[in-house]
Amino acid sequence: MLGGCAHFVAGSGPITSRITAAPASASTSSGIELVKVNYAFAQALEQKEHKQQFSAVFSGPAHPDHVVGPGDALAVFLWESPPAMLFTSQSVVAAGASLSMGGNGMISLPVQTVDNAGDIVVPFAGNIHAAGLSLQQIEQAIVSRLSGLANHPQVIVALASNNTQNVTVVGNVPHSMEVPLTPGGVRLLRAIALAGGVTQPVEKVSIQLSRDGHTMTMPLQSVLRDPAQNIPLRAGDVVTALYQPSSFTVLGATGKNSEINFEASGISLAQAIARAGGLDDNRANPSGVFLFRFTTPDSLPGVHDAHLVNGRVPTIFEFDLRDPSAFFAAQTFPMHDHDLLYVSDAPAADLQKVLNVVGSIVYPFQTLNSMGVIKSARAACMTPQEVAASSASRAWGPTRAPSSAATLGASAARRWRSPVSSSRVTISVAMARAL
Repeated sequence: MLGGCAHFVAGSGPITSRITAAPASASTSSGIELVKVNYAFAQALEQKEHKQQFSAVFSGPAHPDHVVGPGDALAVFLWESPPAMLFTSQSVVAAGASLSMGGNGMISLPVQTVDNAGDIVVPFAGNIHAAGLSLQQIEQAIVSRLSGLANHPQVIVALASNNTQNVTVVGNVPHSMEVPLTPGGVRLLRAIALAGGVTQPVEKVSIQLSRDGHTMTMPLQSVLRDPAQNIPLRAGDVVTALYQPSSFTVLGATGKNSEINFEASGISLAQAIARAGGLDDNRANPSGVFLFRFTTPDSLPGVHDAHLVNGRVPTIFEFDLRDPSAFFAAQTFPMHDHDLLYVSDAPAADLQKVLNVVGSIVYPFQTLNSMGVIKSARAACMTPQEVAASSASRAWGPTRAPSSAATLGASAARRWRSPVSSSRVTISVAMARAL
């Protein structure tokens, strides 16, 4: 009976059986997956998501050496052991402004910018290729060129201006900027602090890190809690502070149906149900709690490419909260942005809706009948012959009452010729049809 009434009885959504049958439905061509969630599955999913951390994805040396590139400015300092053979006072004077000699015999070259070819120029050594080399490697290259020309030359190369090894910090910060990397390295939180920090509450901000074509996002609160996530940055990294309040939609037999925001650090399914006002005691089916999500293929075993929709799998996660162990799963199962939480109505609630509809139709007629309104309306439409037949029927009983189709037809025809007012006939005929 409930199945036949499903199309006209009011409801907030599909019943449990229709949802569980959706993956196998012939009308569904998008490859919907139905997953019955238990504690083991929820725990495995949570651990998998915890593995997605900056420290695991973006590993590498803590303080990589600075690699010189075109645009960097370098300062070169030379020494020659006495007796000087190349860098004498006469050669320095002859070189003019290109060289300057200190009191300790140090020769300093003007600051040079590495050209587009990646070279700098050192007197008597010619062009030195610097791009792609560390400062120590450039020093060795200059010493190698001057050996045999100078007496035990010594060279120091310093970075005068770092114009290539930078980290870009943008997003929800007061000052978007490029943070130059120092020889000691720059870590994630320091780069954010140099940009002025974040302008929104910490629990509502996520940090997105992009490096070498890989992008990953973590809640800022998680980075602050775990020092291992405060990773050293590399040249070319892009750090984006995101203020995008995550939300989920809740529908069905809950305390309220709405879109609910939650913090970037995430919440569990149990928290989501609580924020939605819990299950409605009068309507909810505890065995019919469903979470709709477009999930990544690696989160579900045995999913083939044919089931993907824009690279994701339309998935229905089913929870049976009549099972006490399901509450542990609900406490562990993580909510995602744009999730849809739906709680179906209990079968008894649907039955109650049907009974309410039937009662709303029958009760008014019972009231009118008890008040004699319907009986009076019938009597007003009866001819004298029908009144006599009705009296005879009551006297003889239903089996002996004379009746025929012709008699009834004639009575109906005479009824319309009865001297009753048109409004009274209309009301009486309507009531008779309803009965």
